[in-house]
Amino acid sequence: MKSYLQHLKTYEDLITSYEAVRAGFVALALEKNRRATPFVEQARALKIIASTAKNPSELLTIEDIQSALLTAAGISDKAAVHLQTQDKQDAIQGLVQNFLEPAGENFVEELIYRFLLTRGDTLGGSMRNAGGAIAQRKFSRTLISTLRVSGRSYEWLHSLNNQWATLTENDADIELYLRGLSWQKDEQCRTPIFNLTVPAVRNNIDSCLLNCSSTQINKKQAKEIYQNPNNYLAFGELKGGIDPAGADEHWKTARTALIRIHSAFATINLKPELFLSEQLSKGKWQLKSGIC
Repeated sequence: MKSYLQHLKTYEDLITSYEAVRAGFVALALEKNRRATPFVEQARALKIIASTAKNPSELLTIEDIQSALLTAAGISDKAAVHLQTQDKQDAIQGLVQNFLEPAGENFVEELIYRFLLTRGDTLGGSMRNAGGAIAQRKFSRTLISTLRVSGRSYEWLHSLNNQWATLTENDADIELYLRGLSWQKDEQCRTPIFNLTVPAVRNNIDSCLLNCSSTQINKKQAKEIYQNPNNYLAFGELKGGIDPAGADEHWKTARTALIRIHSAFATINLKPELFLSEQLSKGKWQLKSGIC
């Protein structure tokens, strides 16, 4: 029996239920609010400081808010890197003369609105990848839960400091910072790494399963391990988008990515396993192998 038939019995197994769609949209809304919190707090701090100015021109003399004024002028953090000091000053002057002064005594309120508009655009950009981030967290938590239920110890790779940490009793929320896991089964090492650019494919791949230990994948040896195609056991595409209108596109992009991996390894006579992981109709995360 083909391996994917373990999970796919009928076409109904590919249909996402209304309950799962609703839960997905709610999860995205909660994530958007979580990511928006720092911007809201920045706006509150800006309002307190800006309120000490008697008129818009005095804002130019408050050194601590010049970066925020630039943001309110519509200049994003990425754009600011490419501008010279005079360009930034001109942008802030334009904000004051064209928008804050005409607002009269409500100039602070106008400033906060415009600050949040630019920060909202930044938030929108980060949310384009939020579905994938949430999907990775859920997938990671499923792996962790399976390991815990089986009584198997594991190590996890921290995404910020790139250091391996051992299993602890309190593993709540580690999926927020997890980039990899590592465990042993029958004296064989299994280490999935997320979002890895594989040299043999020259593309970023959502999930890569390696036949290596965590001690091998350290800062000094990781590059050498990743460059050896024989270390890879499987590759997976992870799809977390919940909008039914994008379902067909998920399959198309996943299939293209998996075919790219298959073709790259076929040129060196290797055939790693390929799988697609996404949320199915019952809200459970499952692996569907044999896509290519």
